[in-house]
Amino acid sequence: MAYLLTKTAHVVFVIAFMACVFYLPRILVNLAEAGDEPAVRARLLLMGRRLYRFGHTMFGIAFVLGLVLWLHFGIVGGWLHAKLVFVALLLAHFIVAGRWLKGVDKGRALPSATTLRWFNELPVVLLAVIVYLVLAKPF
Repeated sequence: MAYLLTKTAHVVFVIAFMACVFYLPRILVNLAEAGDEPAVRARLLLMGRRLYRFGHTMFGIAFVLGLVLWLHFGIVGGWLHAKLVFVALLLAHFIVAGRWLKGVDKGRALPSATTLRWFNELPVVLLAVIVYLVLAKPF
């Protein structure tokens, strides 16, 4: 029973983190397209900062629960190592988006809206690989 509750909580917090991973680049696209509208930019920056903080909290809780699954319940396998590589890439993607957001707050320019849209698609691919590794456990 403890295993299922831990795994359920882990999945819920991963889903919350992924919502942040998908939405933060959209906020960046909107910022890139907002032009010089100060009220719009201020609202988007506020939303982005809050989302970034929330995403880090969700990742932290999911990470701790993942450690419990690994260390306490003995979840092991080569698939897990591969999964962790892709999770690290997702976290790096999220951090890059956060740094761009902080840069905008300091007056730096963002990449183009088109570049940000492509940047927004990368997590979908990473998530698909992670889900496959978790479900298929190919090695």
